[in-house]
Amino acid sequence: MVERTKVDVLVVGSGPAGSTAARYAAEGGAEVMMIERRPEVGVPVRCGEFMPATDEIKDTFPNLTDAESLFDIPDKLRCRDVDGIVLVNPKGKETVLEYDGYTTDRDRFDQYLADRAVEEGAKLVTNCLFKETRDNVAFTNQGEIEYKVLIGADGPGSRVAQSLGLDRNRNPYPAVTAQVNGDFDSKMYMYFGGIAPGAYGWIIPKDGRANVGVGFSPKFASGSLSSFFDKFAQQRGLEVDYKLEGKYVPSEGPIARTVSGNGMVVGDAAGHVFSVNGGGIPLALIGGRVCGQVAAANISSSAPLTDYESRWRHIMEKPLKIGANSKKLADTFAFRTEWSTTFCMNLLGKRRMNNLIRCRRIFP
Repeated sequence: MVERTKVDVLVVGSGPAGSTAARYAAEGGAEVMMIERRPEVGVPVRCGEFMPATDEIKDTFPNLTDAESLFDIPDKLRCRDVDGIVLVNPKGKETVLEYDGYTTDRDRFDQYLADRAVEEGAKLVTNCLFKETRDNVAFTNQGEIEYKVLIGADGPGSRVAQSLGLDRNRNPYPAVTAQVNGDFDSKMYMYFGGIAPGAYGWIIPKDGRANVGVGFSPKFASGSLSSFFDKFAQQRGLEVDYKLEGKYVPSEGPIARTVSGNGMVVGDAAGHVFSVNGGGIPLALIGGRVCGQVAAANISSSAPLTDYESRWRHIMEKPLKIGANSKKLADTFAFRTEWSTTFCMNLLGKRRMNNLIRCRRIFP
């Protein structure tokens, strides 16, 4: 007979969304288990590793409360302060925008968040692959886990979402990143065009290093990510000594429903990602806290899980939908050719591009 574990809340995935959900569910008194398919939390790193300043996050999400406690991250996890974003068009024209934040090492960052969850009482199990769920039982490669609430924080191709009958993210785009040694400016650089139609690159400064990456829309470009990355690195004179790591990034905003029965999805699995730049760390923490709190309330007082849907949408839905619509406009008009990219970036100008990166409306 297969051994079966029983828990109140089962969290699938130990990234920022999963660890934050596990932490707040455990803090609320629930018995929590968090499973991670990889042998080590946060490894390998597949992220730009940029975190906006708390004031920037509050500006984007005015309905967010108690942001300071949620984003109280130790200084040891901050690699370098970033004081702006430079957008570069295919002709090399730079538009400098004020934007504050910092870079981190995502492996250490994720491990810190997982440790916070464990400190609150959550149990972490690594090398544990979620396969499917039936009748409140999750089937994994390490046995069966019976739960009262299931939280899927397992990325854009979420098996939990599929098993719960929820939508997967449509048209996620591939991206690849690597670490590069060297001295870099204190601003984040984003390059549009010059690689392939619909492709963009980034250089995000760290301490004596930079996170360098490339992403592209398969609708506009055909080719391998590694070849696009090599072209971008050669153009910028970068010597890459680290292994490339890739992932898929949601690009069309939140999925239609994030709750089904006694299951919820959060983070990339829910489409909680800035469509205009692929960033998702702050959204993972915001959604993760709401998800964990609702799970705990469901266990302690039978509060409905649909509270999660209404609460995260109250905080995040409007900016995320604006960002997704702006991304669709860019796909339609800007990213088809080098000429159209240059024209549209010149047309938008500094003020509208500032609104774009902050998920505000770019046109009246």
